[in-house]
Amino acid sequence: MNTEVSQIGGLEVEIVRKTIKNLHIGCYPPLGRVRVAAPYSISNDAIRIAVLNRMPWIRRKQSQFKQQERQTGRLFVSGETHFLFGRSLRLNVQSWDKKTHRISRHGAERLLMQVPCGSSTDQMRRWMEVWMKTKLRAFATPRISFWAARLERNPEKWGIRPMKTKWGSCNPEKRTIWLNSELAKKPERMIDYIILHEMAHLISPRHDTKFTGVLDRELPRWKDIRNELNALPLPAWLN
Repeated sequence: MNTEVSQIGGLEVEIVRKTIKNLHIGCYPPLGRVRVAAPYSISNDAIRIAVLNRMPWIRRKQSQFKQQERQTGRLFVSGETHFLFGRSLRLNVQSWDKKTHRISRHGAERLLMQVPCGSSTDQMRRWMEVWMKTKLRAFATPRISFWAARLERNPEKWGIRPMKTKWGSCNPEKRTIWLNSELAKKPERMIDYIILHEMAHLISPRHDTKFTGVLDRELPRWKDIRNELNALPLPAWLN
């Protein structure tokens, strides 16, 4: 598999050369990323023409993604709503005279954030991101073990990091999986779907019938869950 990036019709297009028969053009949420999967036998000129012919469709899809609802920016003040695994939590911020911070759940609907006096919004945002990442890791760890046993495929390494254009990624050659840190805010069934999706790439690196067969067998509702996930409001910083 060979990947390159090219400018076509004013757009940045990711071109992936694969051992496949037909060319496929995709436009993906959340930002309308354009990706072309092409056989090695097709020329760059043929790819360019194919993308230009699909440009009206690409522009429509990107416009739809642009109009998709965005989350409002968070100021980390008491009364704000924050999300953990799809559940809304009302934030209560308390200043104290300690030099450390603490974030904790209180009941089913409350989130308490205790911070040193004078803490900035950026500091509180970073602390919340770390806390959310910790929660996501605690959920994902047993699910990765579960799917590894089911699929008889075990990643060499997996981790969590911010990602602007994907919910997850897999490098089948290095057997490495990454999850988008934003997933901590999404319902658990959606996180589980993304984990399975990336783990299935350890069986097939392509989105071929072998790959979709794994999803169909292990999670029959995966298409519905995928559509639910992609329809949710996007992070405020994705503009």
